[in-house]
Amino acid sequence: MDETYAYRPAGIAARDRGRTLFAQTMGYVAATTALFAFGAYLGRNIGGLGAFLAWLGAFAALIAMQFSVRKSRQTTVGLLAVFGLLMGVAVAPTIVYYAATDPQAVWQAGAATALFVAGFGAAGYATRRDLSALARICFWALLALILFGIVLIFVNIPYGSLIYSILGLVIFAGFIMFDFQRLRRSRDIEAAPLLAAAIFLDILNVFLFFLRIFRGGSR
Repeated sequence: MDETYAYRPAGIAARDRGRTLFAQTMGYVAATTALFAFGAYLGRNIGGLGAFLAWLGAFAALIAMQFSVRKSRQTTVGLLAVFGLLMGVAVAPTIVYYAATDPQAVWQAGAATALFVAGFGAAGYATRRDLSALARICFWALLALILFGIVLIFVNIPYGSLIYSILGLVIFAGFIMFDFQRLRRSRDIEAAPLLAAAIFLDILNVFLFFLRIFRGGSR
């Protein structure tokens, strides 16, 4: 047991660990978001191939985090930083496109994302009901949404892109609630980087869905 909590009553130690985990996780989320913004700036002139390679690198960093979390905290945090930076580079062409065609949509999407995540995050953090079943439903719904997105590439469905974005928001509302509940229930300080990565991905996807909506459902 961490010496910091070794000589405290169990209930107090658990609460202290919970507060520490929350503070560290949200700190990592903020740092990852800042690195994402920096990566988006660095990749503002990157082409499609470069963005795709950055996405592959970010995915590899995310997978590597799963294996390093029990071995080296420093390595896991470093991989989280690489993940955030490369995701910024990967998404940069999308952000540049929206910023060039409708800058107001970017700000609207950012504000809507903040309110959306705060609302559903607070709901998930506060609820006593186990949301594991909801997370499983959202996972399968996300796979179905991906298939629907592929269909939209080849088939022109009226309001298809808007429907896609709204369904995506519904799915990630569930993921946000589940991830914030995990954050409340966990007492494993070492899990902070992984929880931060999950919450960051929730935020990023919600932001991209709102971008599509405020831009009129553009592809």
